[in-house]
Amino acid sequence: MSEAVSALDGATFEGFAKVEETGLRGMITVRGDLASKEMSAAIKAATGAAVPAQRKVTSGDKGAVAWMSPDELLVVVDYASVNETVATMTDGLKGSHALVANVSDARAVFRVSGDSSRDVLAKLAPVDFARDAFGAGDIRRSRIAQVPAAVWGNEDGSFEVICFRSVAQYVFDVLKVSAQPGGDVGFH
Repeated sequence: MSEAVSALDGATFEGFAKVEETGLRGMITVRGDLASKEMSAAIKAATGAAVPAQRKVTSGDKGAVAWMSPDELLVVVDYASVNETVATMTDGLKGSHALVANVSDARAVFRVSGDSSRDVLAKLAPVDFARDAFGAGDIRRSRIAQVPAAVWGNEDGSFEVICFRSVAQYVFDVLKVSAQPGGDVGFH
């Protein structure tokens, strides 16, 4: 069996903000009735988190859960525990009309950090990144330049960017160009 590797092997760039690939992450797409007691119990059992409200991310002792659409969540856990988490969720949703799928190896994750991280993202995505419009625990599905991506705010002021693995190099490159010195737009 081959060893799992991240899309860009931890690539980093330091400009007026730092851009770094975060490495392997366990990611699970969950589809179903987000308001059901079965979904709530399965999410709690798997992550320790509650089902998030629209465009929000919740965290528990075993992972984070991001709202992706009215019937879809993204569960983010440690890569080593993803299969166990899938099994826990599948068991918890048994008998419900639901889908639980491990999508870990189909995604790449980047962290954008530093005082000007909002500036980097504002140049690439049609999202209001002003502090009073987008904070910790907020998530948006949008585009980074020309490709689909999801962005969420962390407690430390950094942002996570999730994209398809097949476009990881492109996303890293546009984030890197956007973070080059002299290009802030005034959000810091």
